[in-house]
Amino acid sequence: MCDQRHAECGISYTAFPKRHWKRIRTTNMVERVNRELKRRAKVVGVFPNEESLFRLVGSILMDVNEDWVTGKKYLQMDEE
Repeated sequence: MCDQRHAECGISYTAFPKRHWKRIRTTNMVERVNRELKRRAKVVGVFPNEESLFRLVGSILMDVNEDWVTGKKYLQMDEE
């Protein structure tokens, strides 16, 4: 069942400029990060301890962040 609160959350992307709607309403960015985490964790196989897992995840997320900051912009936030 969908009540009013959930309906509003489902269309919250409309608060952004219309040219961003298609990219904001999807979870493609999150799914891509999850795929990268899974791909890199598979190579390791078994982690000796929890800290090693956190180090790997942290380094992957830092790489992804660097790509987002320095690479091609997913969303152009400057005014046109």
